[in-house]
Amino acid sequence: MPIPASSITGLVLAGGRGQRMGGLDKGLQTLRGKPLAVHVVERLAPQVGALLISANRHRDEYATLGTPWRATVVGDSLPDYPGPLAGLLAGLQAARTDWLLTAPCDSPWLPADLAARLAAALDDQPADIATVRTRAADGQPSLHPVFALLRTSLAADLAASLAAGERKVRAWYARHRATEVDFADERAFYNINSLQELAGFERA
Repeated sequence: MPIPASSITGLVLAGGRGQRMGGLDKGLQTLRGKPLAVHVVERLAPQVGALLISANRHRDEYATLGTPWRATVVGDSLPDYPGPLAGLLAGLQAARTDWLLTAPCDSPWLPADLAARLAAALDDQPADIATVRTRAADGQPSLHPVFALLRTSLAADLAASLAAGERKVRAWYARHRATEVDFADERAFYNINSLQELAGFERA
């Protein structure tokens, strides 16, 4: 039976240092008049029953921009920006649904059917995590592990892994039943990593 949207909480990952943007808070940088995080929230919101934003800086600003969607801001429980796994943990612990759908704050073109496609894959086979895979023009696969649908019951295991020093998303996924779902449009998962890239898309 397909996973309904009401059983999924969306999580926007906006808790990083923004090192490739000179330390700026990436999710608050604007593209075509709106913060990047808002672009992501607008695409996630119709696909889920509730929304969370993982942020470690400017939490009041994120709370304000998330207000129209009743999004709740959560932060890492570990210090010193340990990476996206810490943001995942915050979302898994805060969600009140069986599933968590994650996306980074710098991916303004994520698919409108992201949740449905990942959920369909989990309906087809027993797995606890579904992630995105695309293919480059030469046919080589590209993995996008922070676009994922995960069981929220994995929270305790992730907390233990982080406490043991694990920081790599794919290494933690490998501990569990996970499946990769093919998407044709690689551009939909493009991350805007620098101010130069942002300026280029602004002009496009």
